[in-house]
Amino acid sequence: MSDWLEARLFRAAGNLIDGWAWLSGEASAAVIGKAVGSTRNRPHPWSSFSDYTCWQGLTDRSYLARHLPPVDVPVQPDPERVRALFARPDGEAQISRKSTCLFPAFAQYLTDGFLRTVPGQVDRTTSNHEIDLCTLYGRTPAQTRALRLKSEEAGRRGLLKSRMDGAEEFPPFLYATGTKALSDPEFAILDAPLVDEALPQAQLDTLFAIGGDRANSTPFTAMMNTLFLREHNRIARHLQTLHPDWNDERVFQVARNIVIVLFIKIVVEHYINHITPMPFSLRADPSVAWHAEWNRPNWMTVEFSLLYRWHALMPDAIAWPTGDIPLRGFIANNAPLLAVGLDAAFSAAASQPAAKLGARNTAAALLHIEDRAVLQARTNRLAPYNAYRVAFGMEPARDFSEISSNPQIAATLQDLYGDPDHVEFYPGLMAEDRVKDSPLPGLLLRMVAVDAFSQALTNPLLSEHVWNEATFTPWGFDLIKRTSKLGDVLARNVPHRGPTPVEMTQADWRYGDPDGPVA
Repeated sequence: MSDWLEARLFRAAGNLIDGWAWLSGEASAAVIGKAVGSTRNRPHPWSSFSDYTCWQGLTDRSYLARHLPPVDVPVQPDPERVRALFARPDGEAQISRKSTCLFPAFAQYLTDGFLRTVPGQVDRTTSNHEIDLCTLYGRTPAQTRALRLKSEEAGRRGLLKSRMDGAEEFPPFLYATGTKALSDPEFAILDAPLVDEALPQAQLDTLFAIGGDRANSTPFTAMMNTLFLREHNRIARHLQTLHPDWNDERVFQVARNIVIVLFIKIVVEHYINHITPMPFSLRADPSVAWHAEWNRPNWMTVEFSLLYRWHALMPDAIAWPTGDIPLRGFIANNAPLLAVGLDAAFSAAASQPAAKLGARNTAAALLHIEDRAVLQARTNRLAPYNAYRVAFGMEPARDFSEISSNPQIAATLQDLYGDPDHVEFYPGLMAEDRVKDSPLPGLLLRMVAVDAFSQALTNPLLSEHVWNEATFTPWGFDLIKRTSKLGDVLARNVPHRGPTPVEMTQADWRYGDPDGPVA
């Protein structure tokens, strides 16, 4: 059978499944169950607290959990040598056939909310271990209070602080213009933005006061936060009209419930559906997790905090309505977003192809972060790559060609490690061939699926006795059901929505037309 015909039949089967609500639900549940069931369920017996199982390691979530116990990896080449595995050999990005830049933009915003290692203490975390939009609402109740408007006036109840720039609503600025003084004394409780201390004042002036210390990292992450701030305030204003007797606190809390679940739906039905090679759409059906064996309290792992280092997805320059912006100029600078507005920013992200994820494709501006990832894995004494293949139901690689079909990558791995069993977790993860019809390599795809489903669908707001109209109001419950993509939210929150589809998948991509093996 030709590849063309196979792809057509594959997609036809997917369309058939999507066309039947019952069949779609069953297929989605089967895929999710199989994905999560590929490895051990939580709780994990190990954490970054100690080399052995102990009470604090099982209960203190300021440490990261571990899929596998720590080991001393026998071969650890100098990071400068390992860097050759990641660098773009000719300085030119290999461009993805499937993904747009909206994909890495959303991935970064999502993971910055719960993958939070402490600088200088890579075994520790400040994560809440939930998909809770702490990038918008803050990690702690005190941070949330600082970000809220806190008004009992009609039309202002339940709102987050914001500022208007013409017809556009943005978060307030963190600093008073031209100074390093906070624009609002309450913002002192927020996590300081993780930016270069020598950042020019002109860029400091553009940083927003928001819940996440990483949400100012690029205009892409800032636009995500701006979108969900607008959606929260839009929902809060509408709840006030439906329930004029509600006070500020209740309006805020119900709006927050709705927005968090909207976000989780987008995680599954937009983001994960872009990642999966399945020809039918997976559904964010909370009931899948209600009685599942894998429904356990969330706890982020050391491995999960490393496998999401998807720097290779970023091209060397960002195509922006005002002109191309080199990658270095796109960091910690919200001026490009403020210059064009929210709709144009999303359209730019959805119009530009992302780069391919994998070896030999990280931009020079981000190579130093690859060095840190290699060292972080070593500090946490992660088991070798092959051990994780086995732990997630895959056969170990016995030859370097089984990791990558690219002879240059296989040769680099052999030169660095000598034996497939010595390949370190992070380099091996990124060196693998990508899965057909997915932007991700094989082991990475499997590990993302385990954590994504088992930690998104176990959110307390999706639990059996909380998932109802009493929690979200009938109007809010209906809004959740009608939302599955970022474009749904954007259309509700921009003055005039442009014609560019807000998609993570390129418009002309078809099944059977994948990125192919790592080049």
